[in-house]
Amino acid sequence: MFGFEKLEVWQKTVDLADEVYRLTRKFPDYEKCGLANQMRRAAVSISSNSPEGSSRESKKDFARFLQIAYGSVMEVVSQLHIAQRQDLIPKEDARKLYRNCEEIARMISGLKRSAGT
Repeated sequence: MFGFEKLEVWQKTVDLADEVYRLTRKFPDYEKCGLANQMRRAAVSISSNSPEGSSRESKKDFARFLQIAYGSVMEVVSQLHIAQRQDLIPKEDARKLYRNCEEIARMISGLKRSAGT
C-alpha cells in the first residue's frame, strides 16, 4: 500500500469522484461532453494531485500540487452550482456534494499547513 492511500483526505476525494460520476451519469446526453465531463475531470484532478504531490521530493512541490487539488475542489463547487441551476442534480444530492467539497477543502488546507508550507 502506498502512503497516500492511508490518508483520509485521499479516501474522501476518491469518494467524491465516485459521487460526481454517479450524479453526472444521469445528465442528459447533450451535457455528457459538456458539464458532466468538466465535473468529472475536476473531481478526478482532486484525487490525483495530492498523491502526485506526495511523491515529490520537496515540500514546495507538494504544496503546489495540494494547491492544484484545492483549485479543483473550487471548480467542482462552481460546476455544481451551474448543474443545480440547470436542474441536473437534485437539491439534496447537491447539498451533500457541496458539504463533501467543504470538508475536503478544509482537509487539503490542513494538510498543506501540516506540510509546513
